[in-house]
Amino acid sequence: MSPAEYFYAVGRRKTSVARVRLTPGEGAFVVNGKPANEYFSREIDLAQASDPLRATENENRFAVSALVVGGGVTGQAQAVRMAIARALVVSDESYRARLRALGYLTRDPRAKERKKPGLKRARKAPQYTKR
Repeated sequence: MSPAEYFYAVGRRKTSVARVRLTPGEGAFVVNGKPANEYFSREIDLAQASDPLRATENENRFAVSALVVGGGVTGQAQAVRMAIARALVVSDESYRARLRALGYLTRDPRAKERKKPGLKRARKAPQYTKR
């Protein structure tokens, strides 16, 4: 692997889109130009984003650079997690089975349902009165 080589992947969750580059390095994790622990202020979001690296024991083997747009912080963390998992599979196909078993390669299709006309929310109807 040449020093200029990197592994690229895209991950999505709800309305968040994460584009990740894995480069051989010492384990730096940067999200939108900030260190990941600064960008993801909640520990659970940071842990979720770096789960694929821990699962494949690559925390200190790759430097992660992520660009994330859209959605909220948790959705962005999950989008980064999926993108890192996909990039790891591009780097080494043997990681696929482990990452798929943990669910990191499967897109979560759940999203907020749209409001329907005549209803108060997506499914809540106005109270029915008989008289």
